[in-house]
Amino acid sequence: MTIQSPHHIWKRINDKLRSNEKLQKIVYNTSWLFADRIIRMGIGVIVVIWIARYLGPEQFGIYNYAIAFVALFTAFSTLGLEHIVIREIVRHPDKKNEIIGTAFVLKLTASFITVGIISAIIFLLRPDDSLTRMMVIIIAGAMIFQSFDIIDFWFQSQVQSKYSVLAKNTAFLFIAGVHIGLILSGAPLIAFAWARLGEIFLFAAGLLFFYYYTGSSLQQLSIHRDRAKKLLRDSWPLILSGIMIMIYMRIDQVMLGEMIGEKSVGIYSAAIRLTEVWYFIPTAILISVFPSIIETKSQDEKLYYKRLQRLYTLFTWMAITIAVIIMFLAKPVINLLYGADFSAASSVLVISIWAGVFVFQGLARAKWLIAENLQKYSYYFTGMGVVFNVILNVILIPKYGAAGAAIATLITQFIVVLPAPLFLKQTRKSTIMLLRSFLLKTE
Repeated sequence: MTIQSPHHIWKRINDKLRSNEKLQKIVYNTSWLFADRIIRMGIGVIVVIWIARYLGPEQFGIYNYAIAFVALFTAFSTLGLEHIVIREIVRHPDKKNEIIGTAFVLKLTASFITVGIISAIIFLLRPDDSLTRMMVIIIAGAMIFQSFDIIDFWFQSQVQSKYSVLAKNTAFLFIAGVHIGLILSGAPLIAFAWARLGEIFLFAAGLLFFYYYTGSSLQQLSIHRDRAKKLLRDSWPLILSGIMIMIYMRIDQVMLGEMIGEKSVGIYSAAIRLTEVWYFIPTAILISVFPSIIETKSQDEKLYYKRLQRLYTLFTWMAITIAVIIMFLAKPVINLLYGADFSAASSVLVISIWAGVFVFQGLARAKWLIAENLQKYSYYFTGMGVVFNVILNVILIPKYGAAGAAIATLITQFIVVLPAPLFLKQTRKSTIMLLRSFLLKTE
């Protein structure tokens, strides 16, 4: 067996790229998406920590409560249209202007209605809290400008994500500078809500610019009633899924704010930021590795599951390693990054970082579900997670505050990823493999 040198391997990859224009386009597009994620995560975490230190636990809590509250309603404004619109444009490129125009009007209409609903609900929940009400309404206003994400869907369908990345990161970097200016000038909390709205506005403006730059225009768009009916008919299951996912992801912060207070939300949010920053690792690995694993499935089923087991074991022990390190460093890391005012976040971080073990496993299993055409079970597990998370939050938050919300998330992630799928024949094999990964099994 001949062992090829790294130089020879790279030359083969390079030659293949040069001979395959479609592959070049995919790799080029993916590199832009990776750059977007790295820039936003690196600079974003630094800016958020700086904002947290400036605002303090209580005001940072109000800020995150408002973001989480609005996020609960996101699925109503987006209508689950992203993948549907991209699919329809790819299938019917000659109907591009009709699809984009109709989807834009649907999203814009849904956004105005959703902002109205959010405003009414927050007035009922917080009749005497004018600051929180105003924060929620301003941040919700961003939904209207997010209607222009339809242009992003167009660029995705054409494998031209660089334009979306340029628009998004130009807005992001500009507003990052604005955030720093607000901190240095001693700006009030409400200014940070306006800055968040401004970022979405600038992103929408950037998308419009590149849409015209690439030869398209809004004047070419059209609206068709039958197209609207078809888009909504296809997207409603995704709306329900989006609602469950957002509740699953954000309900803990909203419940903390309602049951304990904004300071606990600030403490919890500070810890969660440091927990979630690691979730980029499995996502990046899956983008690179999983296509080859799926390809193996059609050639050798035994080798397919062997590679899948290796992936599960890698993810499990990678997450465990991160959790052990962060567990011992939680207190000094929190004090160093956020300051003494956030010291209580260290106990939350010690708990929440272990949820990452099951998040890593869940991300890997989600890809397996797609490969096996069993993705419908993702909805079942997400729905189950919502129910468990809400019940556990009701029980644990009054007793343990922010730490209780972290415990609720940890238990929910564990149940949804391991015990629950064991009861379903279709997902039992994968779950047993996940359990085997704790024993360092590689096949």
